[in-house]
Amino acid sequence: MDRFRTQRRVQIDDSRSMPTKYDDVEDEDPSLVQNGNDDGVDEQEGRLPLRPTHGNISDDQVLFMGIKVRRKASLHRDYKGDYIDVPSHPFLMKILQKQGDKKVLFADRVLKFTGSGKMKQRILLITDFAIYIVDPETDTLKRRIALAVVEKMCLSELSDNFFAIVIPTEYDLLMASTRKSEIVTVLVEATKSSSEDELEVDFSNSFEYHAASNLVKEIQFEEVEGGVKTRILRK
Repeated sequence: MDRFRTQRRVQIDDSRSMPTKYDDVEDEDPSLVQNGNDDGVDEQEGRLPLRPTHGNISDDQVLFMGIKVRRKASLHRDYKGDYIDVPSHPFLMKILQKQGDKKVLFADRVLKFTGSGKMKQRILLITDFAIYIVDPETDTLKRRIALAVVEKMCLSELSDNFFAIVIPTEYDLLMASTRKSEIVTVLVEATKSSSEDELEVDFSNSFEYHAASNLVKEIQFEEVEGGVKTRILRK
């Protein structure tokens, strides 16, 4: 499928991080939603290798060494995985059981950016087979993405909460979470067993993503006094 690319601005409230300033950030178009559906930088490729070249580095820090400006708190944060107690939510258990998934690697509330640019609160579930996006207000599954079809993740080099999950066969996901480091680590580890190719993690202060199959946007990050300014632009 031919893919294009597009842009617009947002603020995530995280008392542990520098404030994010943002521009221009519409309702989710039902037609776009498918159910089921800090060392070692490779300068030539412009992205970080997923393996350390020396010792004394914990596995959860490998992805963010050198190129990524990390918050001190995130370097020493213990990963919990399930932050919403999935077993206590019958509607989440029903969704997982219907899909045959049993092992939850990560669960938390995040902000998702719709194709039109609006922010929606969603529950992000990651299992050893798929990514689930659930609407916590209606208790409904909005989208399921098999890990095998995820191509890469895109992040800035700055201290912000944004990340994009790139899915070549569908439209991409742009989300924000204060637990971004853990999400990236979990997805990289999970895709090792569900795909022949290792998940790429690209760092850039400007990257494009498909907000819809025929809609490309670009998100730009700029370090400013007191925080990070984020702009999402339609291309």
